[in-house]
Amino acid sequence: MADDDIGRMHFTRMDEGSPDDFAVLARVHEQNIAKLPDLLIGLLSDLSADEAYPVDRLTHSLQSATRALRDGRDEEYVVCALLHDIGESLGPFNHGEVIAAILEPFVSEANHWMLQHHPVFQVYFYGTKIGADPNARDQYRDSPHFERTAEFCARYDEVSFDPDYDNEPMSTFEPMVRRVLHKDWTPPS
Repeated sequence: MADDDIGRMHFTRMDEGSPDDFAVLARVHEQNIAKLPDLLIGLLSDLSADEAYPVDRLTHSLQSATRALRDGRDEEYVVCALLHDIGESLGPFNHGEVIAAILEPFVSEANHWMLQHHPVFQVYFYGTKIGADPNARDQYRDSPHFERTAEFCARYDEVSFDPDYDNEPMSTFEPMVRRVLHKDWTPPS
């Protein structure tokens, strides 16, 4: 369905909208959800312009996802590894929260928590080099997702800046992204 085939809402205030208006709104949301994989893959591809690291952030993301895939992680986890840093361009001070918010309707509570908190866990590996507390993650020690997030950072995030690592191409992950981000939209209750 093309954008112009969904109709148009006719209200100037939401509280004056008709059931027909909100049927159009539902179709808009369905289309936006259908476009989300392409949007995120596009944002990921844009990370290839970042050349300050030993590898660009696209390659970092592909390495993270490849390592998770080769370790036999489930598809949702692999997609989280692939997309974990997408928010850096949009929210450099809270990139974990950005991607966690985007993926929350599509991923488990454990993966959501891992995405949201991975930046503070990552500081464990370099905090002393920048004057930050490497143990700031300890504030979350009581979380049932602490070990999962610590392991994610150790096995898939902090080690994935290797120019010699043979990662999988984006085409390996695109179908996974589409499957994980598939969700029928229902209005909030």
